[in-house]
Amino acid sequence: MRASRALGSAAAASLVFCTGIGLARADTATGTLPETMAMLKHAVSIRTVDGERQVPILAAYLAGKLKAAGFADGDVEIIPVDDTAALVARYRGTGEGKPILLSGHMDVVAAKREDWTRDPFTLVEENGYLYGRGVADMKAAAVVLVETLIRFKREGFKPRHDLILLLSGDEETAMASTIELAKRYHDAEFLLNADAGGGTLDPATGKPLLYQIQAAEKTYADFQIALTSPGGHSSEPNADNAIYRLARIIDRVAAHQFPPESNEITLASLRALGAHTPGPLGAAMTRFATHPDDAAAAATISADPAYVGQIRTTCVATMLNGGHAVNALPQSASVNINCRIFPGTSVDSVRDTLVKVIDDKSASVTRVSTSPVPNAASPLRPDVIAAVTAAVHQRFPGVDVVPSMSAGATDSKHFRAAGVPSYGIDAAFTKPDDTFAHGLNERLPASEVEAGLEFWHRVLMQLAK
Repeated sequence: MRASRALGSAAAASLVFCTGIGLARADTATGTLPETMAMLKHAVSIRTVDGERQVPILAAYLAGKLKAAGFADGDVEIIPVDDTAALVARYRGTGEGKPILLSGHMDVVAAKREDWTRDPFTLVEENGYLYGRGVADMKAAAVVLVETLIRFKREGFKPRHDLILLLSGDEETAMASTIELAKRYHDAEFLLNADAGGGTLDPATGKPLLYQIQAAEKTYADFQIALTSPGGHSSEPNADNAIYRLARIIDRVAAHQFPPESNEITLASLRALGAHTPGPLGAAMTRFATHPDDAAAAATISADPAYVGQIRTTCVATMLNGGHAVNALPQSASVNINCRIFPGTSVDSVRDTLVKVIDDKSASVTRVSTSPVPNAASPLRPDVIAAVTAAVHQRFPGVDVVPSMSAGATDSKHFRAAGVPSYGIDAAFTKPDDTFAHGLNERLPASEVEAGLEFWHRVLMQLAK
């Protein structure tokens, strides 16, 4: 077992690379790894969380790396958006085809030092894993994309399509920078998003099971259910208590299940997952993929939190607010209901369902999130499937490559809504629930940085040539 250590050696390793030792390998994934790790170390140290105004600093750092590698000033742009920013870098080709967009984000979810085992903003390698906020979601992938463009510049690669890197600055929150990018760069062949898709490893053996290409994602919406009551002195309780009434409403929301749904993408994904998932869950996936009306199979899948979102719209209570004083009856109480809505289901129909489920005419049900962005699934382009499959099979021959739908939301939704076919193709292979993205002690297998360098170079060489 390797002792925990901060990656101070990465910068030294990159100096060895730059000074000539190992230059014979400069245009390989192995040769560019030290430089990539030095960039990642610095990127993790920048606290690009909401409200701290550090995203422009990371954008400037990455822009400097691209310009130092030979990118013209006019081909690298930082776009300020409120208190964050987006980074755009264009790798120019011959102009024979529309641009191919490369997507990712620079912001991360907040992390408190007192909650983590290690400093979340110091890159640490321990026992085969990289630890730090953003290593999985998604500073490692963003840095790999930057390094891939730098490597192309060194190689003198001349693609038919321009490659345009679009790194947003608030994907984890308002996506205002994403919206701005989609307005500016919607005339494109397609978009490849490093923030979705990816490979799955067997949790017991670590062997690769399958690779998923994200071609669809659910619509995000928040609803507030609110109640009021006259209040009064806490020594004189009565039946008209807003908190008690809200508690009963929450129980009804928790008990409700939206009907099973499916599409071509989710059925293909479940069919592949079923073949690699042991026990009743795998059998249910296989049955549902063949017979989506199989209620028993749907019930088994829905009992697993990791997969219920693949076959249903889900709505869950996430935040509570109620009362105004410890010694007074509450005059108001409210709950936020977060919904992830299956493609093809309207936001209004979900609100209507919630109104029926709560069955309380005194309650208001109001959408409180920004305008939902319904987006249709992207067509399964044979060229994208072929390029990704070839890259995956170079590393893991014979592994199934299948389309998938994200239960969450990514930058891709705004590009799909703008008419750009979008595909999530994170290069990493990880065990289920092993990265702790958004959670404590976020980590990524250290092997996946070099694997990502090789993957993206192969995929883009094939698609942009």
